[in-house]
Amino acid sequence: MGNQGGFRYAGSPAKDTVRLAVLYTSGGEVDWPDHLDLQTGTFMYYGDNRTPGRGLHETPRSGNVLLRDAFAASHAVPAERGAGVPPFFLFEKAGTSGRSVRLRGLLAPGGPNMTSDDELAAIWLATTGQRFQNYRSHFTVLDHARIPRSWLQHLLAGGDQLGGECPDMWRAWVESRVYRPLLAPTTTVIRSKTDQLPDDTVGRAMLEEIREYFRGHEHDFEACAVAIWRLAPSTGAVDVTRPSRDGGRDAVGTNVLGPVANPIAIDFARVRRTGSPEPSAVQLVASGDSTVDAAA
Repeated sequence: MGNQGGFRYAGSPAKDTVRLAVLYTSGGEVDWPDHLDLQTGTFMYYGDNRTPGRGLHETPRSGNVLLRDAFAASHAVPAERGAGVPPFFLFEKAGTSGRSVRLRGLLAPGGPNMTSDDELAAIWLATTGQRFQNYRSHFTVLDHARIPRSWLQHLLAGGDQLGGECPDMWRAWVESRVYRPLLAPTTTVIRSKTDQLPDDTVGRAMLEEIREYFRGHEHDFEACAVAIWRLAPSTGAVDVTRPSRDGGRDAVGTNVLGPVANPIAIDFARVRRTGSPEPSAVQLVASGDSTVDAAA
């Protein structure tokens, strides 16, 4: 399948004979930030028209032709989807040097909650004063951890996609366009007090100044913390609790999320760490059980 470029495939995009395709990303191109979201199982990938002077589909490797035809066929009937959409495999550069790569998953074009415009969009960019178009595509990483070699050999030999130990997730997508993404929620990580403290001279000096200012009357810091919180543009109503018997909560209020035309108010509480009356590390607790660490 070759070892150069972002698009690597067996067959010809121009002749619509691609049997399987590899999308390769180094993850290091600033202008083309390919991104794998492990929590939602979605992958954003940019096409191969990355310099001015050519049309959208006039690239040497025909990567954009492959994207155009695959995403179009993904909305067709199952028979046409199976014939027109090759299995995509995502590989990512492993490490900062060498040629090693890592398989990140089996990809299906599009996603369960996307419109066709979201799935594949031709976007305009500009460099050196010249405008040009490139594709921005979205794929779903299917929930399948191991790809049988026999299936790959079957595909390379020109066999039907659903034969040769075809993964169940790919079969379900081809037959019904059902997306079963590989979801990998991150584990809850609460930073230590050391991690939350500033590591620069100016930051440490500012924190020490605040500590000294409130030393001996630490409860007054609660109003200061609320004032700092209000500097954020998305804050709503907030009230400071009484100095004692407040259940460890210094303030309660709402945080406003979403667009201005249709905002959502989320309850929050500023919580002192147990046994830490001084202004140091705190937690902002949203409604429910989720928490967000914040340094005072």
